[in-house]
Amino acid sequence: MKRILFINTFALCLLVPLSSFGNTERVATRGGAKKAEPSMRISDHSDQDSGPTLAVNKLTFVQKVSDNRVYASNIVGHMSFHIQSEDKDITVPGYLRMRKNQVIRLQFCLPFIGTEVARIDFYPDSVLIIDRYHKQYVKAGYRQVPFLQKQGISFYSLQALFWNQLLLPGNQEVSESDLKKFDVNLNVTSENLPVTYQRGRMNYRWMADRMNGRINEVNIDYDGRQDGKTDLDVKYGNFQSVGVKWFPAIQNYTINTNATQKAHTVKMDIEMDEVTTTDKWETRTPVPDRYKQVPADDVLSKIMNM
Repeated sequence: MKRILFINTFALCLLVPLSSFGNTERVATRGGAKKAEPSMRISDHSDQDSGPTLAVNKLTFVQKVSDNRVYASNIVGHMSFHIQSEDKDITVPGYLRMRKNQVIRLQFCLPFIGTEVARIDFYPDSVLIIDRYHKQYVKAGYRQVPFLQKQGISFYSLQALFWNQLLLPGNQEVSESDLKKFDVNLNVTSENLPVTYQRGRMNYRWMADRMNGRINEVNIDYDGRQDGKTDLDVKYGNFQSVGVKWFPAIQNYTINTNATQKAHTVKMDIEMDEVTTTDKWETRTPVPDRYKQVPADDVLSKIMNM
């Protein structure tokens, strides 16, 4: 039971649940990136003046945040991947490869040797998990993989997190007309301003630099009441130039949940040595004929116990 719990929380953290967190979860914090300010109530306007000027100022700031999104179609870099839970602490080298609206790829390699041992590809319509060591794989739509279906995870919500962008659950992207759906507390005196969005029991908060609008932290909070609470916190750091925009080479994810009747914390860190935009790689990963298709939990458990 403990192993299955770890496998599911590993997948949950690795897949960075978002779109609607399904029927579980709540959020935490991790160092390594820029520290955000203390939490505050979402959509609390009690100390803000009302009127057309305020609405324009809010929309202007949200526009500034949205305009920070990277224009490049590809993000590629060698990474150090670290994951930690109550009974696991693993660090491996690998690669992060992303092609906008097509794939998010995490490749895991053996230390020192560099041989790839596992790969996870997220496509808009499906996920592919390959265990090269045991020659096994999972290929399924998001609704066919239990831990993905339960969390309501979509490709585009994951993409927004990895690409350091605003998101609206269920939307492929945030359009100009969508910006008015976000709120922002302009009265905060700290370095970062909270841009917020609320949907049902889900609360989203992006802590953005008041000067340049760059997103330094994301907090996603789900209160399932009797099903428990889950918090996801993502911190961004070491922003590197990608054309005229900036991309965070360090991404720290922390998830706290008591949805399993007991408090659990999982931390995941991605640190890229450099950020490039090379397009010299294939979007789709071919699966060798000799590989066996198996349930997702079987692959994840073997990967984590190698």
